[in-house]
Amino acid sequence: MMSAKRIPLHLGVFAGAIALWWLIARFTGIDPVLLPGPGEVARRLVDTNLCTTQCGVQDYFLWQHLLATLERIAVGLSAGIIVGVLVGWWLGTNPTARSLVEPYLSFLRALPPLGYIGLLIVWFGIGDQSKVILLFLAAFPTVAVATLLGVTGVRQDWIRAAASLGAGRGQVFRTVELPAALPEIISGSRVAAGLCWSAIVAAEMNDGIPGIGGLAYISGTQLDTSLTIACIIVIGVAALIVDKLLLTVEGRFSPWRTKQ
Repeated sequence: MMSAKRIPLHLGVFAGAIALWWLIARFTGIDPVLLPGPGEVARRLVDTNLCTTQCGVQDYFLWQHLLATLERIAVGLSAGIIVGVLVGWWLGTNPTARSLVEPYLSFLRALPPLGYIGLLIVWFGIGDQSKVILLFLAAFPTVAVATLLGVTGVRQDWIRAAASLGAGRGQVFRTVELPAALPEIISGSRVAAGLCWSAIVAAEMNDGIPGIGGLAYISGTQLDTSLTIACIIVIGVAALIVDKLLLTVEGRFSPWRTKQ
């Protein structure tokens, strides 16, 4: 979590970045179409969220575009995390399965998620189904590998101690393996969330309205640079909030990790 003593420092860095942006846009002679100033971007943020000069853009307010993207990410990322944890735990506790499956899992993780997008559109169309599956494919292998590493790193004497006290396989997983592997799982989930944001922005170039990525793409093709930058800022802030939420989960269930 951000220390109270660091808040003024963060605010100062933020203010300095905005000032530098304004100076470059104002005094370098760059065409505003290429680099609008922060004031124009702020105005577009207001215009696309409130009925001022116009009511939204592409028939939706900006917050509705963001909500549509967040819904897709929530479904795809959640499915990727759940399946990834289960598969990673299975491979981590089954050496035979690990030796057979891990090479294919590593192969899948090495592929860029956007490499699937053409096939997914052919197989599932350009609607939300192909986008959600793309997000799942972006998240699943990263979380599975992270869980595998976390489970194999659990001390065996802890597992034997739990078993000697009468804990069944499910109890060992819930009380020993999962808590010990949770920091690795959270780390993998944070990486997976970043991959999902990158993937969904590109995926929404095809029938991505409503969607913040689709809006960023369309506004760019229309030379509405201020709206494109506004979308980029919103995407960055939303991704940061998701990352902080995952860190909060880690702090709640693995407080010793966050204090290191």
